[in-house]
Amino acid sequence: MSSRGTLSTGSKLTVVALLVGAIGFVLQMIAGVTDTPTIPPGLVAILVAAGLVAFLPGRGVPAAGPAAGLFNLIIFFAAGKSDRLFESSPASGMVGAWLMVVGLAVATIAGTIATMQNYRTQPVADG
Repeated sequence: MSSRGTLSTGSKLTVVALLVGAIGFVLQMIAGVTDTPTIPPGLVAILVAAGLVAFLPGRGVPAAGPAAGLFNLIIFFAAGKSDRLFESSPASGMVGAWLMVVGLAVATIAGTIATMQNYRTQPVADG
């Protein structure tokens, strides 16, 4: 964060990308291509990370984006669900998968860059 109440561009991008990933996750649920519990931990992780980055001050807070992004991407590919990226039936499932993967990949990259920039920027001393 550049100042206490202002999000850096990288943090803003991280939040938006996480929300895009969450929309993709929900689209897959609506399409019926997921077998998730009533309250899916992956979706909760994405939304909590977006909330932390958006509302919690701190230099390392944008790292919540890569944490949630990598968590979900690793599970998605390790569970063999990457076929959703190319299976066009239902189309909303494929669109949701692409939104989720791209959103989480962008959140991972943007959150990492934002965190690194926050630690490179030296805070200005008062007075």
